[in-house]
Amino acid sequence: MATAEIQQGESGNFIQRVSSWPVQIKDYFEELQTEMRRVTWPSWKQVRATTVVVIVAVFAFGAFFMVVDEVVNRAIQKLFETFSR
Repeated sequence: MATAEIQQGESGNFIQRVSSWPVQIKDYFEELQTEMRRVTWPSWKQVRATTVVVIVAVFAFGAFFMVVDEVVNRAIQKLFETFSR
């Protein structure tokens, strides 16, 4: 008997939650529009400048890791040569 009351209470709660979804979705999109109006978008000049910085940084990190990889690779090769004799 107690489980029947719990299940009935849960299903009523579920139905209430499901029926409130359209209102919640509408509120979400209204708040989203409000927040998007408050956003300050960067200028085209700022976008280009930060894009250049990102591209340069990617190439710099790539070159750094290429050098580190080569150093580690040579060290491991020398280690194998030393122990294989």
